[in-house]
Amino acid sequence: MNHLSDEEFFASLPATRGAAGALIRSERGEVLLVRRVYAPEQPWGVPGGIMEAEESPLAACRREIGEELGVDARVRALLVVDWVPPRPPRTAALQWLFRVEVSGTDFRLPPEELSGWEWVPPAKLPEYLPERVAQRMLAAVAVDERGSGPVYLEYGHAVLPGPA
Repeated sequence: MNHLSDEEFFASLPATRGAAGALIRSERGEVLLVRRVYAPEQPWGVPGGIMEAEESPLAACRREIGEELGVDARVRALLVVDWVPPRPPRTAALQWLFRVEVSGTDFRLPPEELSGWEWVPPAKLPEYLPERVAQRMLAAVAVDERGSGPVYLEYGHAVLPGPA
């Protein structure tokens, strides 16, 4: 029997990253996407980003919206939690997606990170986003429209019974 100290035991556990994103919708129901300068192969993405050390998903969402859009974020609900498997060198991740309202569309984008934004009809999300991210966003739109949730996904796919 291996006797590890608490420090050794916790250090031996798998590392899981976290990221928090925002479903922001226009009055017509379109979804806000941002154009990233650091990922030309996949330029469109969800507003949000990686959680910092000791930061909660909710705090990360608020911080990222402030940093990326330059507006206040009013987080209304958790819509989706998506487990993403490891893809070395990346560790597994939990992606938290919140319903967010913003204080306006006078966005102040950080030029080193974002070059634009666009309202996209939900049906067109797969044309803009990688498949797993589009699936996550479409699940979030469905939860937002039903007023129920949140929904648990694994790599963009619902794995538990119930609507998604």
